[in-house]
Amino acid sequence: MLTTSLARTCGTLLCLTLLLVATVSSLVFGHIPISLDVLAGSVLDYDPGSLEHLVIHTERLSRTVTALIVGAGLAIAGVLMQTLTRNPLASPSILGINAGAMFFVVAGATLFSLTSPSELVWAAFAGAALAAFLVYFLGQEAGRGISPVRTVLAGVAVTALFVSFAQGMLILNQDRFESILFWLAGSVSGRELDAVLPLLPLFGLAMLLALLQCRQLNLLGLDDEVIRGLGLNVGQVRLLVGIVVIVLAGTSVAMAGLIGFVGLIVPHMARGIFGTDHRWLLPMAAILGATLLLAADTVARIIIPPQEIPVGVMTALLGTPLFLHLARQVRNQS
Repeated sequence: MLTTSLARTCGTLLCLTLLLVATVSSLVFGHIPISLDVLAGSVLDYDPGSLEHLVIHTERLSRTVTALIVGAGLAIAGVLMQTLTRNPLASPSILGINAGAMFFVVAGATLFSLTSPSELVWAAFAGAALAAFLVYFLGQEAGRGISPVRTVLAGVAVTALFVSFAQGMLILNQDRFESILFWLAGSVSGRELDAVLPLLPLFGLAMLLALLQCRQLNLLGLDDEVIRGLGLNVGQVRLLVGIVVIVLAGTSVAMAGLIGFVGLIVPHMARGIFGTDHRWLLPMAAILGATLLLAADTVARIIIPPQEIPVGVMTALLGTPLFLHLARQVRNQS
């Protein structure tokens, strides 16, 4: 027990250190490089006449906050989905939830001229809920409940369906294509802090509900009959966890578009370090998810300056090999 506690403590300190490094790097690296002294000066003695201070406060700070929130939200949603479905391949991007939210966001922006995240988030919730229902329905196997393989295949099909619908809608409405394009590729740039902050209470409430369900989440790994014998209402827990996933995934899409694989990669990283106890797994996954998305965004903006690669492309490059590896493991076990 002492060894486990020590390992978790060391792992927590390492993750917090990496998060701090990623946050500072996000603020100082970019098309206009900024030194640490200038960064400290912009915090302690802000000068609106300084170009570097202006870049930090008007662009990079909001970009960093958005990446922190979205990365943490997608990572927690991934942990919850993998626990809920008992499927190591589950994540908001793989199971079509992000794609459903994105399609409704595109539809809201195209048909009703919605622009701010606080407006688009409700459309994202509706799309995420619809996609989750479709995947759950299509993933059922007669007499056996949810099948991991059928669920993944259903998620791939639902993702392709909603992405095709979104692309078709944009083709028919060329005037909106430029403004909506970043949602298709995934990006944390171009978001003002005033537009992001109203969504923080939603994230905070969803994460709090997830943390309050840690004991129940630990039990979901058991058979349903054993869980019922312990007095746990399985249906109620799954419904609450599903709502939390929809809120986290929908809000993330409304803020940053279609960013994939964070919810797939991070839960496996967190389990490898901290084990399966959700009291450790959820907060550490949030830290690792925020760190990963910050690092991906920072690399995306400096790899081919002055152009920027969409952060969704960077996470896909990281996540696709791991997804193929996990899919091969699942196939070999089945």
